[in-house]
Amino acid sequence: MAKGENFERHRQAWTQDEIQKLHTLAKKGMALKAIAKALTRSEESTKDRTKADGLSIAKLR
Repeated sequence: MAKGENFERHRQAWTQDEIQKLHTLAKKGMALKAIAKALTRSEESTKDRTKADGLSIAKLR
């Protein structure tokens, strides 16, 4: 993994487009890791956003 690859978007505000995509992916039952990668966000940031929006993310079993 390239240095700084994970945090190139550190602390950036969520765009309406990203929020829409997050909702879509969460509803499809995608895992947190996959959603975070698709949105190029950290898992922590993604998890915080889903909580703030009252979404639930599928737990990997």
